[in-house]
Amino acid sequence: MSTRHLQRVIGQRGKTTLELERENFEKSQAVAINKAINNQETPVKEKHLRNTILGTFTDHGGNLFWTITIRLPLQANPIVAWKFCQVLHKLLREGHRNVLKDSLRYRSNIIEIGKLWGHLKEGYGRLIAAYCTLVVQKMDFQKKYPEIPGNLLMDDEKYAHVCGSDVNNYFEISVDMLDYMDEILHLQEVVFGSLDKSRANSMTNSGQCRLAPLILCIQDSCQLYDYIVKSLFKLHSSLPQDTLTGHRDRFLSAYKRLKQFYYSSSNLQYFKNLVQVPALPEEPPNFLIASDFSKHVKPVAVVPEPEPDPEPEPVEVVDLVDTAVPAPQETLRPSHFSFNGGPTVPEVDERDLLIERLTKEVRALRAELERVKAEDQKTISALKEEISKLEKILSELRVSADKALKENNSLQKQLAEAKILAGASVKLTEAEKQAKQSEEKFKKMKEVYNKLRDEHVTLLRTHGEVVKQQSSDKKFLEEKEQMIKDAKMDMQRMEEERRVIQNSLQQTADEITNQLATTTTKNTDLEKRKQELESQVHFLEKTRTSLEEQLQSTEEQKTNLESHLKQTLEEKEAEHDDLTNQIATLQGEISQMREEKQLMEQQLKSQLTNLQSELNESQESRRSLEEQLKQTIAELQQQLDQVTADYESTEKQLNSDIGNIHKKLIETSIREGKAFIQDALDQFENPSFTTVKCTAEFLLMRAEPVLASLHNLQKSFKIYGLDRTGLETFVECITSFAHHMGDCIIHGIATSHSTAQIESGEELGAICRSTGESGLEVLKALQKGDNIQTEIDKAVHDVEELMRLSEALVPKADDIKAEDMGDMVDNEMQSTTRAIEQAAARIEEMLHRTREDNTGIQLEVNERILDACTDLMKAVRILVEKSRDLQKEIIAQGRGTSSVTEFYKKNHRWTEGLLSAAKAVGWAATTLMESADKVMKGEGKLEELIVCSQEIAASTAQLVVSSRVKAQKGSKCMQKVSEASKEVSSATGKVVASVKTGSQIIEEQTLMDFSKLPLMQTKMQEMQLQVHVLELEKELEQERYKLGEIRKRHYQLAGDTEGYELHQDRDCFPWDYAPLM
Repeated sequence: MSTRHLQRVIGQRGKTTLELERENFEKSQAVAINKAINNQETPVKEKHLRNTILGTFTDHGGNLFWTITIRLPLQANPIVAWKFCQVLHKLLREGHRNVLKDSLRYRSNIIEIGKLWGHLKEGYGRLIAAYCTLVVQKMDFQKKYPEIPGNLLMDDEKYAHVCGSDVNNYFEISVDMLDYMDEILHLQEVVFGSLDKSRANSMTNSGQCRLAPLILCIQDSCQLYDYIVKSLFKLHSSLPQDTLTGHRDRFLSAYKRLKQFYYSSSNLQYFKNLVQVPALPEEPPNFLIASDFSKHVKPVAVVPEPEPDPEPEPVEVVDLVDTAVPAPQETLRPSHFSFNGGPTVPEVDERDLLIERLTKEVRALRAELERVKAEDQKTISALKEEISKLEKILSELRVSADKALKENNSLQKQLAEAKILAGASVKLTEAEKQAKQSEEKFKKMKEVYNKLRDEHVTLLRTHGEVVKQQSSDKKFLEEKEQMIKDAKMDMQRMEEERRVIQNSLQQTADEITNQLATTTTKNTDLEKRKQELESQVHFLEKTRTSLEEQLQSTEEQKTNLESHLKQTLEEKEAEHDDLTNQIATLQGEISQMREEKQLMEQQLKSQLTNLQSELNESQESRRSLEEQLKQTIAELQQQLDQVTADYESTEKQLNSDIGNIHKKLIETSIREGKAFIQDALDQFENPSFTTVKCTAEFLLMRAEPVLASLHNLQKSFKIYGLDRTGLETFVECITSFAHHMGDCIIHGIATSHSTAQIESGEELGAICRSTGESGLEVLKALQKGDNIQTEIDKAVHDVEELMRLSEALVPKADDIKAEDMGDMVDNEMQSTTRAIEQAAARIEEMLHRTREDNTGIQLEVNERILDACTDLMKAVRILVEKSRDLQKEIIAQGRGTSSVTEFYKKNHRWTEGLLSAAKAVGWAATTLMESADKVMKGEGKLEELIVCSQEIAASTAQLVVSSRVKAQKGSKCMQKVSEASKEVSSATGKVVASVKTGSQIIEEQTLMDFSKLPLMQTKMQEMQLQVHVLELEKELEQERYKLGEIRKRHYQLAGDTEGYELHQDRDCFPWDYAPLM
C-alpha cells in the first residue's frame, strides 16, 4: 500500500459512513463549481453545470453552492463574475426548488456586483451589470409567483390556476412578464453590441463565452412570449381597448426586439448544434380581434441532449498512483475527485447511473410530449369549432337576457311595493329569535351547573388531602413520643448504674483509695451525661407540645373546611334547583311561542291574499298615472327647448365678452413686458450705468431662468391656443419671461463692463442687445397671435450663446497662480468646515423651531428628518477633518526637502481637484440646510432633501478620491478617511430612509376614501388617473433626457477645469476615471 493512501485511510478512521459521504460530496461540488466558474474566457462546460445542478438536489438547496461561490473573486475578475451569473441562472431554472429561497438572502450581493462592474464601460462591465439585473428580476418574479417553476414550463390549466378568476391578476402578471422580457432583451442587446461584427465571433473562445448565456435567455423568452400573448388576449376579452394601450405598445416593442434576437441567434454557427432557435410570425398578433388567437403558435426552443462524457480507464488511474493496491481497498466508498491526489476506485458512480436513468426518462417524456401535443392540437381544433357554435348561441341568449332583464325590473318594482305591505312577517322572525335566545340561555345555565359541579369535586379532593396530612402528623407525633420514652429509660438505667457504683465505692473505700480520683472523674462525666439527657428530654417535651398545637390547629382547619364544604354543597343544590325551575319555565315559554308562531302564520297568509288583491288595484291606478306622466313630460320638453335656446344665446354673448377681456389682459401684459425689456436695452445708452459691474458666474445664474421661462411661455401659449383656458398661467408666463429677460440683459451689460478683455466685453454686449431684440420679437409675435416657434428658437439660441460667452469669462483654476494654491486649499477647507458647522447649527435651530410650531405626525416626520440631517452633518464634518489630516500627511511625505508651496506648484492638477472637492462639499451642505428650511416651512419638497443628501455623498466621495490619489498604500490616515466616508454613506441612507418614511406617513394620512364612490365615478376616476399616469411617464422621460444632457455638460466642464493628473496617477484606479460631483 502506498504511503499517501495509507495516510488517507488513517485520517478517515473514526468517521462514520455518512460523514465520509458528505465530505466526498462537498469536495466533488467544490471541484465542479470551481471548474464551471473559472477565469478562463471559454464557455462553461455542460458536465460541470450538470454536476452542480445534481448537487443542489442532493443538498436540497443552494447553501453549499453559495458557501463555495461567495469565496470566489467575483469583484476582482470579470470572467468569474460573468460565469457566476450564468451558473446561477441555470440553477434557478433547473436546480432544486430551495435554490431560490437560499439565493434570496444574497440578493443584495448580486445587486452590488452589478453596480460595481457597471462602472466598467468596456469589456464585460456592462454585460455583468445587465446579467445581474436579469438574475435579480428572475428571482423577484419567482418569489412573487412561487407556483410557476424556474424553467417556466407549465400547462394552460396550471397557468389559469396561478392567475385565478380575477382579471386584475392577469393584468399584474402580464406587466411582470413584460418587465422580465425587457431585461432579457436588454442583456442580448448588450452582448451582441459588445461583439466585433467584422469577424466570426461565435467560433472564438471569447465570443462563445459571451454568447453561451443567451441559450438560457432564448428558453425563458419562448415561455414568456407564449403566456404574454395568452394573457393579453384574456385581458382584451374582459377590459376596454383603451385601458390596455400601454400593454399593446410594450408588447409590440418587445416583439420587434425579440424577433431580431431570434434572427441574429439563428445565424450564429455556435448555436447550430446547441439550440434550435424558434422563429416568430411575420406579423404580431392582433389583440383587438379575438379570432386571431387561433393563429398563435407557441415558440419552442429545442436544446438537444449533451453527449455523455467518456468514463476514464480505471486501470490507468490505479497504475498512475500505485500498482500494488491490495484487495481490501475496494471496500472504500468511491468518489469522483480527491483533493489529496489519491486514487479513485474503479467503480461506476451512482450519480452517472442516475444521470443515465434520468436521460432515458427525459427522452421518453419528450416522445410522450410530442404525442400529447398532436392530440391536443386535434382537441383544440374541435374546441374552436364548438366555441364558434357557442358564440352564436350566446348572442341569441343575450337578446333573450335583455328582455328578461326588463321584465325583472318591472317585477322588482312590484315586489318593492308588496314588501311595504308585508311588514307583519317581521314579527314571526322576532319570535324565532326570542326562542333561539331562550335556548342559548338554557345552554349557558347548564354550563354554570357543570362548572359548580367541578368545583365541588375539587373541594372533596382537597378534603382528602387534608385528612392525609393529619394522619401523617399523628404518625410523626407518635414517633417523637417513642423517642421520649426511650430517653427516659436510658436515664433510669444510668441512675441505677450510678447507685451501684456508689455502693461499691463505699464498701471498698479503704482498700482502693488510690482509685478515688478516677472514680470521681467518672462520676462527674456521668453527671454531665445526665444533664445532657435531661436537656434532650426537655427539648423533646417542647417538640411534643408544639406538635400537639399543630395537630389542634389542623383539626380546627379540618372542621372549618368541612363546614365550608357543607355550606357550598347546600348553595350548589339550591342553585341546581333554581336552574331546573328556570329550564322548566323556559320550555313552557318555547311551547307557547310555537303556538303563537302558528297563529301568526295563519294571519299572515290571510293578509297576503288581501295584499294580492290590493296589488291588482294599484297596478290599474299606476297605468292611469303613467298616461298623466306622459302628458306632463311633453309639456316639460317644450319648456326645456325654450330654456335651451335662451341659454345658447346668453352663452354666445358671454363668450364674446370674455374673449375681449382676455385680449385686453394679454395686450396689457405684453405691452408692459416690452417696456421692461426696452428699458433694459436703453441702459446701453445710459452713461451712468457704465460704472455698474457684475461677475460672469452671477450672469449665468440670471440667464438660466430665461430658458425655463421661454419653455413655460411656449407651453402655456399652446394650451391657451387650444381651448382658451389657462389665461392666468399664460399671463404669468409672459410677465415672468419679460422680467427674467430684462434682468439677464441688465446683468449682461454690467458683466461686459467688468471684463478685462475688451473684445470679449464688446461681443458680450452685442449678444445682449441681440437677445433683447429677440425677446421683443417673441412678444410681438404673441401680440399678433401667430406661431411663435421661430421667435422662441431664435431667443433660445441667443440666450445659449450669451451663456456660452459667460462661461468663457468665468475664471478657471488655470488662472490661479500655482504659488497661491496652498493658501487657497487651506482657506477652502476651513470655509468648508465653517459651512458645515453653520448648516448643523441651522438644523438644530430648525429642530427647536419645529418642536414649537408643529404637533402630531408633522412633528414626528420633521424630527426624524432633522435628526438624520444632523447625523449627516456630523459625519461630513468628521470626514473633512480626517481629510485635512491626510492632506498634511501627504504634504509631509511628498514634498521632501522642498517647501509646501513648491509641492502644490508641482502637483497643481491634484490641488485643483482637491479645491473642487472642498467647494462641492461646502456648497452641498449649504444647499441641504436651505432645502431643509424650505421643507420645514412647507415651501419645499421632501425629494429635495434626498437629492441634496445624495449630492453630499457624491461630493464627499470626490474628496476621498482626491485624497486617495496621493495617499500612500497602508496609510492610517487614509483608512480613517475611508471609514469616515462609509459613515457619510450610512448617514445619507438614513436621510433617504427618513424622507421616504415621512413621505409615506403623510401620503397615508392624505389618502382618499374610495369606499363610498359609485361605479361610474370610480370608473371615471380610474380613467383620469390613467391619463395622469401617462402624462407623468412622458414628462419623466423628458426630464431624464434633460438630466443626461446636463450631466454630459457638467462632466465636460469638470474635465476642463477640475480634472486630475490622469497620466501620472491613472494606476491608482482600475477603472476609467471621471470627475465625481
